[in-house]
Amino acid sequence: MIGRLTGIIDSHIVNPLIIDVHGVGYVVHVPERYLASVKPGKIHTVYIHSHIREDAFDLYGFATQQGLMLFELLLTVSGVGPKTALSVTDRGVDAVETAVRKSDVDFFTTIPRLGTKNAQKIIIELKSKLGSSSELNLDGVSGETKQVMDALAGMGFDRNEIREAIKKLDDKDVTVEQKIRHALKLLGK
Repeated sequence: MIGRLTGIIDSHIVNPLIIDVHGVGYVVHVPERYLASVKPGKIHTVYIHSHIREDAFDLYGFATQQGLMLFELLLTVSGVGPKTALSVTDRGVDAVETAVRKSDVDFFTTIPRLGTKNAQKIIIELKSKLGSSSELNLDGVSGETKQVMDALAGMGFDRNEIREAIKKLDDKDVTVEQKIRHALKLLGK
C-alpha cells in the first residue's frame, strides 16, 4: 500500500493530479481546496489512501494526516463512497468535526451527492468515532491551547506528546508564544 507520496506536481493542474515521484507519475484525486493551493513544478508531500476495487485502483491524497483520517472515517459510513468522502473532507477537518458535534444536517446536505438521510448517517456514525479519535477530537480545548497544539503539530510533533507537554505548562506562561516556547523545551527533553 502507498501511505505517502513526495514528488513534483505535473504542470497541468486538474483533478486528479499527476505527481511525479522519481519518474513515475501517480494519478491522485485530491480535495478541490488542496488543488487550489498546489504549485506546479514544485515538490509536495501528499498523504495517500489507496482505494482498491475489482475494476479500479484509485489514489486519494491529502495535505495533512488529519484530512486522510477524516476521509477514512467517512468511508466507514454506509452509503458514503470515496468521491462523496472527498467532497466532505474538502470542507475542512475542523468544520466537519464541528458539524458532527452540533448535528448540523444542513452543513452536509449542501455537499453534492449527500441527501438528508446520508447526512444523518454521517452524523450518527461519526459522533462516536470522532469522540474516540484523539487526532480529531478537540472538545474542551480553549482557543489558545488549540493554537499551541496546531503550531506544535505543524512542527511535526505527535498530538499525544503535545497534550502531555501542555498539561505540564506553568501558569506564568500567559501568551501563546510563551506557551509554545515552554512546550518546545518540554518536548525537547
